[in-house]
Amino acid sequence: MSRTVPPRFSHFLAPLALLLGGEVIARQVSLNEFFTSLYNVLPTVLLLLGGALCMMYGRIRELFLLLCVYLAYFLLDIHADHYRAHGTLLDDAALTFHLCSLLLPLLYGLYGVWRERSHLAQDGLARAAVLFAVGVVAVALAKRFPEALHAWLVVIRWPALKADWLPLIQLAYPVFLVALVLLIVQYLRQPRPSHAAQIIALLGILLMLPQTFSRYAALNILSSHVLLMLVTAIAHEAYLMAFRDELTGLPARRALNERLQRLGRQYVLAMADVDHFKRFNDTYGHDVGDQVLKMVASRLRKIGGGGRAYRYGGEEFTLVFPGHSIEECLPHLDAVRQSVEAYALQLRDADNRPKDDRRGRMARGAVSANQVSVTISIGVAERQGEQRSPEEVIKAADQALYSAKKAGRNCLRAHGSGHGAVRMAEHSR
Repeated sequence: MSRTVPPRFSHFLAPLALLLGGEVIARQVSLNEFFTSLYNVLPTVLLLLGGALCMMYGRIRELFLLLCVYLAYFLLDIHADHYRAHGTLLDDAALTFHLCSLLLPLLYGLYGVWRERSHLAQDGLARAAVLFAVGVVAVALAKRFPEALHAWLVVIRWPALKADWLPLIQLAYPVFLVALVLLIVQYLRQPRPSHAAQIIALLGILLMLPQTFSRYAALNILSSHVLLMLVTAIAHEAYLMAFRDELTGLPARRALNERLQRLGRQYVLAMADVDHFKRFNDTYGHDVGDQVLKMVASRLRKIGGGGRAYRYGGEEFTLVFPGHSIEECLPHLDAVRQSVEAYALQLRDADNRPKDDRRGRMARGAVSANQVSVTISIGVAERQGEQRSPEEVIKAADQALYSAKKAGRNCLRAHGSGHGAVRMAEHSR
């Protein structure tokens, strides 16, 4: 499976912060009335909020992860409330706890690696059928054979692994381990914030269950933070979908539109376009076209002079220089144009790609017949005179870009007669 970004520690920062924060709060001897009331309602609020986000964005997997965590919380909270109020456990409290310790990681791991399909209704029905079947079987066995089922769950199968720091039933730990390994493999194959959050949330569940009856409000606190990890990841990915271009990793058109509203009175906008991009696609295929866009984006991302690159659409990119004049920006724009021109793009052959990173670097440094040269044309305009709105400046930069194309491509043109003499790229073609 191809992945859009490499594994990043930043994917884990927010979930880890929520996990550590929840653990610290759960270890408090008591909470004031405000936080007690907050954590009593927070799991339900997060389920409703997360469920609404999942329905909006078609995230069936995350919806059922939220449901699994919330159902376990709901069942255990009934017994935890009775224990805190009366100091005794209900008759079926131990059996309910052990079943949750086993079935929660089992269902969580299953739903976590169950890939979403295009038919959301069918996918949702299939997941609901599994949850319903497991729930019916568990309830039926608990009602029909409570003592036998409890005895089977708590039996010591591996005496060497019996320890005070492993308070759950022994069957739960292999299930947690398998689920954790599967979720880690999934993240390594497709690094995404939601996949990272699922891993940390599973660890949160492992911390939550043993504290259900031993710490005051630990169940409410940790379940809230686990649900919050999943909901935050959904919102994070929704943001990335809207504001980040998946192919190049640059901020996307919507992010550009928002940035244009906050530019102030002085700024420069440049439009960059890949020369003969259609020819690359027609000659080498769309995979090579994607390589070209990624390479150009990586060069534009390094633009100096306080500029920032955005994916405008197709093979076009926009560079924004807030608080600068056109004379200050031209050297940086021509430098990035030259860096693209100087880059020899190595066409990748997926079948013969080296497995070893060192050999891959050597192959990229070697001269090959499979190398192609890429160039870009750039048009630039400054906010002044007749161009006062960002839309007008972009239009002016587009006109300058068209002029650069007509001049033979691989060059830089500035809009307006006042800057017509500043054409730094002509001599270098």
